[in-house]
Amino acid sequence: MTTQTVRLRRLSLVDEGEEVLVGDPEAGTFISIPAVGGVVIAALMDGATIEETARRAEEYAGEPVDVPAFVETLRELGFLDESEDEDDPGGERMPVATAPIQGRRWLSGLRPELARPLFGRVAWFVYGAAALFSLAALVLVPALRPDPTSDAFAVSDIGLGALLVYPITLVLAGVHEGWHWLAARALDLPARFGIDRRMAFLVFETDLSLLWSVPRRRRYGPLLAGLAIDFVLLAVVLGWRMVADNTVLGAVAYILVFQVAWQCMVFLRTDLYAVLITWLGCKDLWRVKTLLLRRAFGRLREGEAAELVAADPCDVRAGRWFRWLWLAGLFVVAAWLAFFLLPVLVSLLRWTAAEVAAGPAAWRFWYALACTALMLGPWLAVAGLAIRSRLTRER
Repeated sequence: MTTQTVRLRRLSLVDEGEEVLVGDPEAGTFISIPAVGGVVIAALMDGATIEETARRAEEYAGEPVDVPAFVETLRELGFLDESEDEDDPGGERMPVATAPIQGRRWLSGLRPELARPLFGRVAWFVYGAAALFSLAALVLVPALRPDPTSDAFAVSDIGLGALLVYPITLVLAGVHEGWHWLAARALDLPARFGIDRRMAFLVFETDLSLLWSVPRRRRYGPLLAGLAIDFVLLAVVLGWRMVADNTVLGAVAYILVFQVAWQCMVFLRTDLYAVLITWLGCKDLWRVKTLLLRRAFGRLREGEAAELVAADPCDVRAGRWFRWLWLAGLFVVAAWLAFFLLPVLVSLLRWTAAEVAAGPAAWRFWYALACTALMLGPWLAVAGLAIRSRLTRER
C-alpha cells in the first residue's frame, strides 16, 4: 500500500497561511484544509508514493500523518482520478449546481488577453471616477435623483412603459453579469450564468465559484466588476440628463440606481456580500449565520449544534454580528419594497383598473391585462422558485 501512488484530478491549491484551499475547478467544488493537507496533495500530484508523501508530511508537521486515511477523504470528496484513461483525469464532470436555473457548463469563449485591458489600472481608475461622479451628482443635484412615481416608466402610457422597462432592465442586468464574466476571463477563468431568488426578489447571477482557485487578492476584481460597469453607465446617463433630460433617461437612471443600491444589501448575498466574505476570509458565513440564529432562538437541533462546533472560527466570529444584520435586513427589504416598488405597483394597478373597466370587448382590456401580467411575472417566478426550494428541502 505504502509504495503505491495516487492519481488525483486536476486540483487547484491556494495557500492561505495556516490553511490551503483545494478544489476541483471542473466541478466547481472547493474545501479548506490544514496546510499539511496541502503538502500531502502537492506530493501526490508530483507522483510521490504514499510512503514518500507520509515522510514529507511528517517533516512538515513534526509528527506522523495518516496519509491513507486522508486519501480516503479525498476519494469521498471526489478528488481522486479513478478512471482508466490516464490522458483524461477522472473524465468530464459537470459543475455542481449553485442556482435553481443555471447553465450546465462553464463558459470560456473569450481569450484572456482581450479582456485584461478592461480591468487594468487605467480601467479601474475610470470605474472609480465614474462612481465618484455618480454619487456626487445624486447628492448635489436633487433633480437627478430618480423618482419611482415618475421615472419608473419610460413613457406616459404606463402599459407601454411596462413593456419598455423590461427590455431595458434585461439589457442592463445582462451588461452587469457579462462584466463579471469578462473579469473572470481576464484571469483565464470561465464562469456561468443562472437565475435565483433573494427573499422576494428574482435575480440573475454569474457563478464565480472558480475564483476560489486563485489567490484572495485576485478575486476582488471579478466580484466588483458588475458594480464598476453599473457606475460607468450611471455616470453617462446622469451626465446626459444634465444637458438633455427625457423620460427614457429617467427610466434608465431609475433602474441603474436600483441595481447599485441593491448590491449594497449584503444580507441578500449580493456582490458586496461576496467581497465581504472574501475580505474577512470566511468559508461559509451564510450557513453559520443561520446556525447562530437558530441557537439564539433556541431552535438549534443536535446535528446542527455539532455542525456549528466544527464551523470555521472566522465564520463564527463574523456570524455573531452578521446574523443580526441579516435579521435587520428583513426590515430594510420591506422599506426597499415600499420606496422603490410599491409606488410603481400602485401606478400600474390604477392604470389597469381604469383600462379593464371598458370590458373584454375593448382591445385595451386585454392589453392592460397583458402588461400587468408581464410586470408581475418576476414575482410569480419568485413564488415558484420558493415552492421548488421548499419541496427540494423536504425531499
